[in-house]
Formats: sequence, structure tokens, C-alpha cells
Amino acid sequence: MQYKNPGRLLNSATLAALILGLVGGMALESLVTVGLMPWNDAPNIRLIYEASALVHRYYVDRPAERPPTLTYGAISGMVDALGDTGHSRFLSPAMVQEMAQIQRNKFQGIGAEVRSKDGHVVIVAPMDGSPAQRAGLKPGDIILQVNGHDVAGKPLEQVVKEISGPAGSSVTLAIFRPAAGQTHQVTITRAVFQLHNVTWRMLPGTHLAQLRIAAFETGASADLRKALVAIKKQPADGVVLDLRNNPGGLLGEAVDCASEFLKGGNVLLAKNARGQERPVPVKPGGVATAIPLVVLVNQGTASGAEIMAGALKDAHRGLLVGETTFGTGTLLTQFNLADGSALLLAVEEWLTPSGRVIWHKGITPNIVTALAAGVSPDFPEGESEMTAKQLEDSGDAQLLRGMTLLP
Repeated sequence: MQYKNPGRLLNSATLAALILGLVGGMALESLVTVGLMPWNDAPNIRLIYEASALVHRYYVDRPAERPPTLTYGAISGMVDALGDTGHSRFLSPAMVQEMAQIQRNKFQGIGAEVRSKDGHVVIVAPMDGSPAQRAGLKPGDIILQVNGHDVAGKPLEQVVKEISGPAGSSVTLAIFRPAAGQTHQVTITRAVFQLHNVTWRMLPGTHLAQLRIAAFETGASADLRKALVAIKKQPADGVVLDLRNNPGGLLGEAVDCASEFLKGGNVLLAKNARGQERPVPVKPGGVATAIPLVVLVNQGTASGAEIMAGALKDAHRGLLVGETTFGTGTLLTQFNLADGSALLLAVEEWLTPSGRVIWHKGITPNIVTALAAGVSPDFPEGESEMTAKQLEDSGDAQLLRGMTLLP
């Protein structure tokens, strides 16, 4: 793939890795905005200047109008007016510096990707092995309170700051779970943890492998190829590819991972601000282009995981089982401003190879299967052992349904 911007798939939730205390996984391309003044908008620029001058001259609360408070507020309002809630946004210099210090694939905090939706902070997905996952947070959970304080309507970055903190400290969240219609409190101890992109296991009592891609961070495609080579040596008669609760990552990694299962064609179509579509082709040399495949997805499947799921579905490479995915389909690029602040702007929209829209719509599975209330996905966990009976009793209806579709 000849892709000029190998930066983060910055899905809706990714910024939120300032998120709930992330210390890793943010790979952004920085672009300096030079000479971008839309001169034909000069009357609007004058209008902004006029309003600023009036505030400066007449507003009675003098400390409130100190720069850069008004400037940042104006820029934030401009970006918010785009209606791209939870995606495009303004970053203060402090937020830019925090992102620049993030260490690859190493995280600190509670470990959950979030986005702003309809005035609420919503969990996209808890990360594998994170405190959030251990505490039972699920995709779609809405954060109502942080340490007893209401957060509805607050800016996402403010809520993230309240939830973030050093490893070993605790935070109490009031969580509303729409699927159950219930609110409960959970206290989570923040921690440092490592995210493993790929894990797999042979499913007990079968010749099938469950292959989990947790995220598309650096090295995911290399990890996936190693896993596929090992799976083929078992040998396995089929693969259950588990993309549930995968919030995305790097676009290049997602394309490379999808290419391991496809013989040709495109992984996605990228549409720019002028409406021009550019195909992103499959990379040749995939090692799993023939093995029978089923793909598991849920509402925590976002961004790069949706690209992969959409490509496999369009190519009729494997049936999708589960729930409609999150609906993130844009690339956010960082544009640095003169004082060290920055804009994150959606510069491309992703479509599936057949032209289907992902953004705000998600990918609908071939076979819709929901998990019962209180049941969590059963992921591979290192060297953990499970009997066939324990697997059957796990209640993971999506995994069990997927297994029935393979030889």
C-alpha cells in the first residue's frame, strides 16, 4: 500500500488515551500548518477579530478574558461546530506534550478507550489485561460520575483528566449500562500494563484455533504472521478470528493484517475532503488466504478492526458473527499550531472495498448474535487451559456460534 500518512488510525476513542490514563500507543503524524489562510474568508476572520476586540474592551470580568483562554475557546468552538463529535478536536500545548511522551504499547491508568457521544463519555472497549477489563467494564458503558462528581456534558479531555492518575491510585466510576438499564459503581486501581497485540489458542475438543487481535499497534502484523504459521503447524482446520473489543491502532498494521487472509483486491477505499476515492490494495504474500475463517465482532470493534472486518466481509472471506461494530471510519491527522497547540482533524474517510460507509454506521455481521447480560467474551489468555465442557459452559454465544460455522 502506498499510503502517505502512516500515522494513527486515530479512531474516535484514541485521543482518549490521554484516555483514562494511557501511556502508550499513540503514533501521530505531525503536520505544520503554513500558508493555509483561506483569504476568501476574510470577512469571517474580521468578524472573529471584532468579537474578540469587544470582549477585550468591555467585558467586566477582566481575568476571564486573559489569553490564551479566549483563543483556545474560539478554536475549540470552531472545531466543535464541525459536528465531528469525539473525532476532530483542539489540543492545548499540554495535551500535545502528553501525547508526545507516550511510550509505545505500554499503558498506565485504567486502560479503556473512550469517546464522547451525545454529551456522554462512552466506553469503546477495555484493553486486554487492563484494570478496566478486570473490573468488568464493557463496550457501550456510559460514565456518569468520577469520584462522585457528575461528568455529563463535560469536555472529554476534562473527564479523561479526572479519571487519569498514577499507577497504584484508585478511581471510582458510576457506570450506566444501557443493555441492562442499570447503574452501578466500580472502584478501579490504576496500573501499568503491557498490551499484547495477538494471542491464540487451540479450542478444546476441536481442531479449530481462536486467534485474537487486541489492537493494531506497532508489530501487530508481524505477531499475526507468527501466530498463523504456528496455527498451520498444529494443524488447524479453521480459524475463529476474534476482533471483539479491538479499538483500532495503526492503519498500516490493519492493512497488513487483513492482507494475511486475502488473495487480492482492496482492503479499503480512502475518501479525501474533495470526495476523491483512493483504493488501498491488499498486500501480496498472505499466509492464510485459504484456511476456513469466521470473524467475531461486537460494538467494541472499532476503527482499524472495522476496516479489517469490512474487507473480509466484502471479499466473502469469512462470515461475521456478533453485533454491529462501533462505527469509526476516519483518519485523524495532527496539525501543529504556532504556540505548540494543535488541531486533530479528520482528513480521510474510510469505506469498505464495495463502497459501504463505516463512519457512524459500523459493520453489520452476517449472523447477529448477542451475549447474555453479565457474560463477557472469552479471549485466549496465554497458556491458560480450558476443557471442552468449560468452553461450552462459558456462555460466550458468539464464539460458540462461530465454531459451528467451521468444519
